[in-house]
Amino acid sequence: MDKKWQLRAKEDKEIVNSLTKNLNIDEPLANILAQRNIHNFEEARKFFRPSLNDLHDPFLMKDMDKAVERLNHAISQHQKILIYGDYDVDGTTSVALMYNYLIKFHKELGFYVPNRYDEGYGISYRGLDYADENGYDLIIALDCGIKAMEKAKYAQTKRIDLIICDHHTPGESLPDAVAVLDPKRKDCPYPYKHLSGCGVGYKLLQAFTQNNGLPEKELYNLLDLVVVSIGSDIVPITGENRILAHYGLKILNRNPQTGLKTIINLAGLDEKEMIISDIVFKIGPRINAAGRMESGKTAVELLVSKEESTALTIANQINEINDTRKTLDHDITDKALNQIKDTLQDKDKKTTVVYSESWHKGVIGIVASRLIEHHYKPTVVFTKSNGVLSGSARSVQGFNLYDSIESCSHLLDDFGGHMYAAGLTLKPENLEEFKRCFEAHVAKHILPEQLIPCIDVDIELDEMNIITPRFYRILKQFAPFGPENMKPMFVSKNVYDSGWAKQVGKNKEHLKLRVVSKPGDGLAIDAIGFGFGHVYDKITNYQPFDLCYTIEENVFMGKTSLQMMIKDIKPK
Repeated sequence: MDKKWQLRAKEDKEIVNSLTKNLNIDEPLANILAQRNIHNFEEARKFFRPSLNDLHDPFLMKDMDKAVERLNHAISQHQKILIYGDYDVDGTTSVALMYNYLIKFHKELGFYVPNRYDEGYGISYRGLDYADENGYDLIIALDCGIKAMEKAKYAQTKRIDLIICDHHTPGESLPDAVAVLDPKRKDCPYPYKHLSGCGVGYKLLQAFTQNNGLPEKELYNLLDLVVVSIGSDIVPITGENRILAHYGLKILNRNPQTGLKTIINLAGLDEKEMIISDIVFKIGPRINAAGRMESGKTAVELLVSKEESTALTIANQINEINDTRKTLDHDITDKALNQIKDTLQDKDKKTTVVYSESWHKGVIGIVASRLIEHHYKPTVVFTKSNGVLSGSARSVQGFNLYDSIESCSHLLDDFGGHMYAAGLTLKPENLEEFKRCFEAHVAKHILPEQLIPCIDVDIELDEMNIITPRFYRILKQFAPFGPENMKPMFVSKNVYDSGWAKQVGKNKEHLKLRVVSKPGDGLAIDAIGFGFGHVYDKITNYQPFDLCYTIEENVFMGKTSLQMMIKDIKPK
């Protein structure tokens, strides 16, 4: 699939020059900083040296005072508190965070994670009945609840108070709860709007510690759970999230929770310095597998484990579940691709919608993402569950999927999510009309360029000699990387292979080469391109090409060197 390279505009020269001089860095790095809204020395200091002292006052969040007051009352009166969270990584880490902190001084504590298949997303009637039957006075709902209007009313009939900690987009009105913490509330003045669900839970605990004069250090020790939620939920790594992620990675690498440590070991990450991508591709999917395939409660049991033997038993179980998940999602992806091919879905359509009642509900979100890799358009994958169709939707870069789904709300039983990902349910008889409605809204609002895979390029480098160890040391300090602070992407045009290129891999599917600015240039940079073996004949024998890449560190046989990680090649 051809990709478009979108080169960001160069920033104001005066700002770039000032950053170059005051920070003593190369101009391209100063330009990338300016692109990330870093315009002066003080902003650069906060960016490169995140500080927990720069976290916002948690009491700026609407209803925080009410939430803390109710939590204090529950603890002082020895009331039973139920920690309730969604079954995905954000939800299960949220529950573990809240439980691991509060259990130290309040024993009347339990947790509940709804079953994806029997109860569905969010606060459930079964969960509320469980709380009632077991004598819970207060429920703290995490990563869910912002649209639980009827469930909040039902909780009141059971005389159960509800504190909601969510980060999803609210509807027109809010649930009638003791407190509704959500920075996306229209009336919420909290300055940072992009916290994960676990991040909102962390702010509640931060407010609780401040209100009670407790040391925040013990809370900081739980930031490994917060960074796992941030990485897995694909929230922007800017502002407060960047601070939480920075310190969370320190804990994750040095002294993680017992349960997380077992997952790290099973994922083969115990010998390396973990970064956000390790959470996204290795840690998160394993934790997520429990909720996708069986029960998210298993993930929480792992994350609150204190005994290594117990944690290892649960982690091995989750690892096996994850292996099953991988087999399933590849199998269903193949079937979905064949369905698209067999039904000859109109190539001119701006959406992909596929359905089979036999597909596993736990992996359809992953399948939707995989389909976009083949057919780059907003995608919904449906399966049947409990008599209704359950769908998982994913979007393409820059397009607000949530708005398009909301435009079809009259056909839906329920829906929720973000700009790039959403879940929805509808009656089987509404599927065809939903396809038409969804296609019509997307077709009207999507731009032609949004239907072409795009690589956002930070800056063009004209010469290879700027890529030095010092350049890379500064580049590394841009981390942690993630949405809105992605690893810097570079382009170099009219470059050459030094004569060293070769195809590697079992089927010669990959490409290794050494890149020079011009033939005969003495300075060459190693490069690796996974899946680019097919362009070998077009870039050898000193044929020029354009290269899109990130800069990485390669460690081989104890030696460290810089290399380009190729993201795309365009032969001339």
